[in-house]
Amino acid sequence: MQTETSKTGQTSAVSSQLPQVTVPRNPGMPLDMNWVRSAQANTSAIERRAATLGARRSVKKTHQAAWLLKAITMIDLTTLSGDDTEGRVRRLCAKAANPVRPEIMTALGMDPVTTGAVCVYHEMIETAVATLKGLDVHMPVAAVSTGFPAGLSPYHLRVEEIRESVRAGAEEIDIVISRRHVLTGNWQALYDEMRDFREACGDAHVKAILATGELGSLRNVARASLVCMMAGADFIKTSTGKESVNATLPVSLVMIRAIRDYFDATGYKVGYKPAGGISKAKDALVYLSLIKEELGNDWLNPHLFRFGASSLLGDIERQLEHHVTGHYSATYRHPMG
Repeated sequence: MQTETSKTGQTSAVSSQLPQVTVPRNPGMPLDMNWVRSAQANTSAIERRAATLGARRSVKKTHQAAWLLKAITMIDLTTLSGDDTEGRVRRLCAKAANPVRPEIMTALGMDPVTTGAVCVYHEMIETAVATLKGLDVHMPVAAVSTGFPAGLSPYHLRVEEIRESVRAGAEEIDIVISRRHVLTGNWQALYDEMRDFREACGDAHVKAILATGELGSLRNVARASLVCMMAGADFIKTSTGKESVNATLPVSLVMIRAIRDYFDATGYKVGYKPAGGISKAKDALVYLSLIKEELGNDWLNPHLFRFGASSLLGDIERQLEHHVTGHYSATYRHPMG
């Protein structure tokens, strides 16, 4: 990140000029069982590496504000509650379109930003699409699908659910895999399932939710990541947010390195989405530094990296207000909807 001095002489935070790259869509490849079986995970080494991230990487003041503004543009602002209403979704979309209060952005010397997407259940897609259109904001609406969160509804209904969500206007589909295929080592079944889901998505991008907290081992996480990418996943995602263990740094390191290996082998860039449990601005900074170190600047954009979160945005906005005023505000002053 870099800083810039405004005409008033004040220093404002601006994001660095990262490469604006075109991201060809991952077409997938035939299932390579030799590659899948060779994927291993050294748990102790992974945990040691993950433990150093927060301690070694720290950005302060204007640089921190710039990183946090970048993080906002990569949030899938999410509501996935059984009591969701159209009013709540409309308010969430309004927040996604204007995630930081105008006076804070003015004080930072920045133009307005938006979040990366809005993520909702199927029933709320049309409301989200219509609201964003009314706000004159082009932002993808993502829908969770395939029997989210368990993924145990009848198979033909899971496939049809994807098609229904695409017809309703979703540009991104977050699917859940069948965990049993991973736990039993049935990689062909996982590959075939993911290919069917990708085909049902059509032009909509597909994020494969691995539910890593239920896969049993980091080795299974590595292998499931590879299989889903081979089957054409545009993103791989840690969690539904409903498991007892969601996104963690060790899991993220395994998945990110699988993405790097896949890119080295095929030339196609697959995105990454940690979800669940990321609610503090300082955690977002650690994840961004991990992405920068392991994958490089090309992945620091919403086409290749997203946070699945809701409360994270509120804490980031509080930190930005502190940067501007020197004081922390109450959480209720930064509502999500």
